[in-house]
Amino acid sequence: MTFSIVAKDLRTGAFGVATATGGPVVGSLVPHARVGVGAIATQGYTTNPLYGFEGLDLLASGKTAKATVEQLVAADAGRERRQCIAVGRDGGVHAWTGAEILAYCGSLVRQSFGVCGNLLTGAQVLEAMVDTYESKAGQALEDRLIAALAAGQNAGGDQRGTTSAALKVYGSEIYPLVDIRSDWSDRPVDHLAQILEATRGEKYATFFKRLPTKANPGSG
Repeated sequence: MTFSIVAKDLRTGAFGVATATGGPVVGSLVPHARVGVGAIATQGYTTNPLYGFEGLDLLASGKTAKATVEQLVAADAGRERRQCIAVGRDGGVHAWTGAEILAYCGSLVRQSFGVCGNLLTGAQVLEAMVDTYESKAGQALEDRLIAALAAGQNAGGDQRGTTSAALKVYGSEIYPLVDIRSDWSDRPVDHLAQILEATRGEKYATFFKRLPTKANPGSG
């Protein structure tokens, strides 16, 4: 039903998560991230959005991604209907796929990033996401994440088609560097890319650069 990627940019320390699905408003429940802490995608046959909030708190307390995911699923009686992937401060990634999750389902974990999905057209969806993310090394994290989503969509994506997508990236501030959604579209990943490009236009980019920051709270 959903395919997602979480990542830590080892060059900048930024955390990001991107996701797409065959239903509406995937960005409302699945993607979660926090500055300096990590990123989580929580999905499945019945998504447990609490994994996002509780998981980030666990990561913030110093737990690894593996310990965080294990603690979340151990406390959840509905764990077999869940799928979750998290990346932590150290770049470690861990994923869980419950036994009742619909095929094709699975996850692929690499250093500093990982992908997971369910009700996909096949394993090639996740493989394409990994290959594309790795091939874009050196690009901005948000560009790499969108490229990975696009590769997954183009490789078959959700068996039902892909109709919503979302992207979150946190850099050095408590507010997101990027937080965009396409809630209902025939090509939601393409729409995300269009929205991202719009944020790079002169007017919005200038506006964003003037926002107060921790280092300069009186700016603007």
